[in-house]
Amino acid sequence: MAITPHLTRYASQDVTLLGDVRRPGGVTLAFTERTGGYSLPPYASLNLGDACGDDERVVVANRRRLLGALGISQLAPRLVNPRQVHGSEVLVITEGTDAAVARAQAASREGVDAIVCAVADVPVLLCFADCVPVVLVANGAFAVVHSGWRGTIVRIVARALERLCEVAGCKASDVLCYVGPHIGVDDYEVHADLAARFVSEFGPDVAIDGCHLDLGLAVRRTLMECGMTPGQISDECPSTASCTRRFFSFRAEGGTCGRIGAIAVLATDIHEGSDIR
Repeated sequence: MAITPHLTRYASQDVTLLGDVRRPGGVTLAFTERTGGYSLPPYASLNLGDACGDDERVVVANRRRLLGALGISQLAPRLVNPRQVHGSEVLVITEGTDAAVARAQAASREGVDAIVCAVADVPVLLCFADCVPVVLVANGAFAVVHSGWRGTIVRIVARALERLCEVAGCKASDVLCYVGPHIGVDDYEVHADLAARFVSEFGPDVAIDGCHLDLGLAVRRTLMECGMTPGQISDECPSTASCTRRFFSFRAEGGTCGRIGAIAVLATDIHEGSDIR
C-alpha cells in the first residue's frame, strides 16, 4: 500500500477515537479513549474490558456504543473479543459464515492474544490498559495484537505478521502497522533483571537507565527484523500512564481501571452517522 500510516483523533457519536480514516486495505481501524461510555468510576466511562470488575451489562452497552461510532452496530453479534492471557497464540479467521464466526468466538475465549482476520464483517476487539495494542493492515486482511512485556519478548507481533502475510498473500513490505496508546518508557520502570532480558533481545537502547523499558521500541524493532521499514509503522500516541484523563492505565491507577480498545473490521456496510466514510 502506497500510503504512510497515520492516526487521526476524531469524535463520532461522543466517542473519541484514534484511527486512520482512509480505511487502508478496506480496513476500518481505531483505538479508543476512555470517554463517551456508560461505566462509573473507577471504570469511567468507555470501559471495553469484561475482566476488570465492571458491570458486564454496562460493558456490553459500551461495546455497542463503540460499534455505533464506527457505523457497524449491525455487526455486534459477530464481534470477536478474546480472553487475553499474555501468551503467543495467534487465531486466524478465514471463514465468515455465522457458524465459523461462532467457532472463532468460542476459540478466542479459550485464550489468545492475536487475531488475524481475512473475512468481511467480523469486527475484532482487544482490550488494553498499558500493554501495547498493534493493528497490522494488509489488502483485505488485518491483525489485532496484544503485546505486553511477555508477548513482546516472545515476539507475538512477528507471529501475527507472518500469519497475516500468509492469508493475505503478501510480504511484510506490503503491510501497515499502527501502534496504539501504551505505557511510555518514562513511565515504565521494571526490575533490572527484566530490563536485562530485553536488552539481550532488542539492544541496549530498549532500557533507559537500565530500568525504564521501551516496549514500543521493542515492538517496532521486531517488525523491522521481519522486513518492515520505519515508514510503514505509526507509533505516535502518548503514554497511557501520563494521560489518564484520556486513557486507562493499570499502573498509574493502582491496578483498578477500565480498558481501552483496539478494533478493526473489513466492513462491507458502514452506516450513515459514523464519521468514517
